[in-house]
Amino acid sequence: MAEHEIQLYDTTLRDGSQQEGMTLTVEDKLAVARLLDTIGVGFIEGGWPGAVPRDTEFFHRARTELNLRKAQLAAFGATRRPDVTVGQDPQVRALLTAETPVITLVGKSHTGHIERALRTNLAENLAMIGSTVRHLVLAGRRVFFDAEHYFDGYRLNSAYALEVVRAAAEAGAEAVVLCDTNGGHLPDEIRRIVTETRTATGAPLGIHCHNDSGCAVANTLAATDAGAIHVQGTAHGYGERCGNADLFTVIANLVLKRGLPLVSGDQLAHFTEVATAITEITGVLPGTDAPYVGAQAFTHKAGLHASALRVDPDLYQHTQPARVGNAMRTLVSDMGGRSSVELKARELGHEVAAGSAEVASAAARIKHLESRGYSFESADASFELLLREELATTPAEPPFTVDTWQVSVAQGTGESARCQATVHARVDGAPHTATAEGEGPLDALDTALHRLLDPLFPRLTRLLLTGHHVRVLSTQAGSAVTRVLVSYRDGERHWNTVGVAENAITAGWQAQLEALRYALLDEVADTRAVSLAAA
Repeated sequence: MAEHEIQLYDTTLRDGSQQEGMTLTVEDKLAVARLLDTIGVGFIEGGWPGAVPRDTEFFHRARTELNLRKAQLAAFGATRRPDVTVGQDPQVRALLTAETPVITLVGKSHTGHIERALRTNLAENLAMIGSTVRHLVLAGRRVFFDAEHYFDGYRLNSAYALEVVRAAAEAGAEAVVLCDTNGGHLPDEIRRIVTETRTATGAPLGIHCHNDSGCAVANTLAATDAGAIHVQGTAHGYGERCGNADLFTVIANLVLKRGLPLVSGDQLAHFTEVATAITEITGVLPGTDAPYVGAQAFTHKAGLHASALRVDPDLYQHTQPARVGNAMRTLVSDMGGRSSVELKARELGHEVAAGSAEVASAAARIKHLESRGYSFESADASFELLLREELATTPAEPPFTVDTWQVSVAQGTGESARCQATVHARVDGAPHTATAEGEGPLDALDTALHRLLDPLFPRLTRLLLTGHHVRVLSTQAGSAVTRVLVSYRDGERHWNTVGVAENAITAGWQAQLEALRYALLDEVADTRAVSLAAA
């Protein structure tokens, strides 16, 4: 292995799947493995064959359904049991039956775990490690050995922990992976123990860190600084308790901060796309503030930041977002000013002049509206409607106007409540009315709007209300107001709009109308599929 090379080992499908709320099917695991292969991961740990039926099926199907371009598939399992010959241990046989080129063994390095959990003696534990590694190497497998609880074990009995490393390395393990299984160590401790272990044994070392002290990524980097040549982690830091080292962050740091060419620029540029795709499969969403790949990773809000970003984006960003497939975003709020509005306008594709009267007017309107309870941070569609009003030389004719609307709620004894909404509106001066029911007020109003407008504006048939968020506020005057953020999707596009009123229904209704007007921004009357006369 070249001096600058570090093996990238993903354990999302095994250790990461221990995350609360995550249950992956075999199809899910195959899909995640294909995604990980595209970003340059060298090894993908698929699970524990023989111990978990789903993992056994995964390895069976992977032989014909998984065509990895770079990564090698690894099976995970334990050393042989105490006082059992390695060839007779069914778990060891299951590892070979998986037919993977790589096998990762886990074994004990903490004397307390050996004596109280494994219930064997220290000499037998060393024999278990050596015989199992040797058996698998002789069978033609590449073998990694995970030294479980290594850092805690080293602090308790460093001499024995070192013997564990030697036993695995001398038996043929390609790397001995030192595990901070409890996740409680800090970077200076990790660096010191890895350095001492490397000096004492000369073995090729790896690192596997949990995040219970919030230092999993920092600990992983500290280990590589101390000479570790193999790093393990999971997508988004998935895993039990506080999770594992986030492999997206680890790789990006090693490439962008340490200058190690571990993945190509094109692979790195797909990080955000792959990270998003994995969350859609797992159903477990990471924090939007996740480094590099999070939705907020390159998001700016305060006016001071925005002013500097307008001059040079690098002044407030540690790297270019595009290098990891992400993008800079500007949040518009009363904390910002004209610079924030100008940046956001350009982000949305509108060319505006620096310091223009339109930008100043938009910034003033935003500050006024936010003093009344509005928030445009998560309502880009509402912001764009406001901006277009300011940029328009003449007021745009709305695609429709609402005359009146009403919502009623009815509930019989022992029945679920049902809402009914009626909307009276005009399109090109012609009156239209629609009534609909729904499970809630906004659902009923949304259905009524679709019944009224879909025949006239066919593009609205694809529009789907995906959710809403209600927050009760108190203004400076002390009166209560309600802010509602509604979310819509139109195929691949999705957007949010905001409304503020004395009650949630009215605020939600305002946001719904804005969402539909945003969907029809480019609607031209003579392109409607169905003429008003026919309607």
